[in-house]
Amino acid sequence: MGSTENDLSLAEEALLQDEERKQYTGDGSVDFKGRRVLKQNTGNWKACPFILGNECCERLAYYGIATNLVTYLTQKLHQGNVSAARNVTTWQGTCYLTPLIGAVLADAYWGRYWTIAVFSMIYVLGMGTLTLSASVPALKPAECLGTSCPPATPAQYAVFFFGLYLIALGTGGIKPCVSSFGADQFDDTDANERIKKGSFFNWFYFSINIGAFVSSTFIVWIQENAGWGLGFGIPALFMALAIGSFFLGTPLYRFQKPGGSPITRMCQVVVASVRKRNLVLPEDSSVLYETPDNSSAIEGSRKLEHSDELKCLDRAAIVSDAEGKTGDYSNKWRICTVTQVEELKILIRMFPIWATGIVFAAVYAQMSTLFVEQGTMMKTNIGSFRIPPASLSSFDVISVIFWVPVYDRVIVPIARKFTGKERGFSELQRMGIGLFVSVLCMSAAAIVEIVRLQLAQELDLVDEPVAVPLNIFWQVPQYFLLGAAEVFTFVGQLEFFYDQSPDAMRSLCSALSLLTTSLGNYLSSFILTVVTYFTTRGANPGWIPDNLNKGHLDYFFWLLAALSLLNMLVYVVAAKRYKQKRSA
Repeated sequence: MGSTENDLSLAEEALLQDEERKQYTGDGSVDFKGRRVLKQNTGNWKACPFILGNECCERLAYYGIATNLVTYLTQKLHQGNVSAARNVTTWQGTCYLTPLIGAVLADAYWGRYWTIAVFSMIYVLGMGTLTLSASVPALKPAECLGTSCPPATPAQYAVFFFGLYLIALGTGGIKPCVSSFGADQFDDTDANERIKKGSFFNWFYFSINIGAFVSSTFIVWIQENAGWGLGFGIPALFMALAIGSFFLGTPLYRFQKPGGSPITRMCQVVVASVRKRNLVLPEDSSVLYETPDNSSAIEGSRKLEHSDELKCLDRAAIVSDAEGKTGDYSNKWRICTVTQVEELKILIRMFPIWATGIVFAAVYAQMSTLFVEQGTMMKTNIGSFRIPPASLSSFDVISVIFWVPVYDRVIVPIARKFTGKERGFSELQRMGIGLFVSVLCMSAAAIVEIVRLQLAQELDLVDEPVAVPLNIFWQVPQYFLLGAAEVFTFVGQLEFFYDQSPDAMRSLCSALSLLTTSLGNYLSSFILTVVTYFTTRGANPGWIPDNLNKGHLDYFFWLLAALSLLNMLVYVVAAKRYKQKRSA
């Protein structure tokens, strides 16, 4: 009888524990005060509107500057086409390089919430400085008189670029954290919330493009018709609204604790494996060092299963005779856990996939540079209404706004029936589709330029720096294809680098995905420089002269199409060899 009662009490206790697990998150998240969080009161979609609102307003502010920046540099600061395009791509590259700073601070010390908060303040300061540089007469060069355009003074350049690069620093703390912080609102250990998290990434990118749409239409029109001071001031106001939206959701957020410096942990693995390079690896990986309980030695991280790749790094987890006798495993520069070793292995495995994103980012960079410059040499009037060439990027945004719900609500359910995958396609399949579409995008841009140049020749406009009577809406297909490529590749990257990253390195891995955009912009600048150098030899005008009617911009677009095709083939090989992360 006593045994039966004991069995019943054990069963009841197990049932109570199971109910408790269902009530609380299982991924180690806490509330603002550091307490365990109830699922029903926090996170999930109830916290996401504040994060999505923040991202929408912040991206409106960013694209309010970026979309038409090349026009401001050429028309107001009086720079040449190549110089302006190089400055834009270099700045945009820096905007996607600084996230490494924010990511390390978030993962190691501050957490994602406070990193976003601090860097948002820097961002607003940069927006204010830029607005002043475009509003105060002493801080901007005089207007052109006929063909005479006075250059900006060093002081005017200094103020303008100081504000511009403060924005680059500010975005460095926001970009790597906000998508990961949004994904943190969904419990990885709950199957239903895991599916919702995949949907979150789609709507996160949708919010980005709502902000971008307002910028590429309304803000661009304001800049070209009502003045650049107001055109920069409105985005600054929206950045302030972004901060307000973010703080409003604080009671509903789930927070992940920072796990210490990921860079330090990776260095520890390398140093420990070198120190033990002469030790023999055991055949049984279970004897490698790992914490005995269920929790990982790394704060905010779950354990990772051992993998058979890169075995040289496993030496960092070998228990030496001296360590076995003393039982002292506290020196992480001499011995690391299997989970810590696997963190570094995951980053190395990700590298080939990561590298293929660079060429795609170089293609994407053309939207705010050479696509705009191409548009300035086309017919931009409909009756008395003039369409700013930078506004054509709104068709890229419209494409994204169209494809996100179609992908989330139509394509995924259909694909799920055939593939059996929760999200329809794997992240790798999704990115591969986007890389293929990017080849089509650059091909479309090249064909439009061929038609434009033929028309310029027929009308004897080759030596005239004037627009060709070819409607600017011929550019719509290239923008629409680029938007489709974004939905597959960029959103796929967001998912891939969040899901496949170690728990305590998610901000860093998000920053690495953004780094491809930075390197893509730098690659675009490098290609521009090399192409200009080789094509202007012997007094030739080159492919991209200030008068595009005398150039061959189509050759440049075909070059990028060829690079994109080669990049896609490399990606297919890398994706087939990639092995997924496995949690213990």
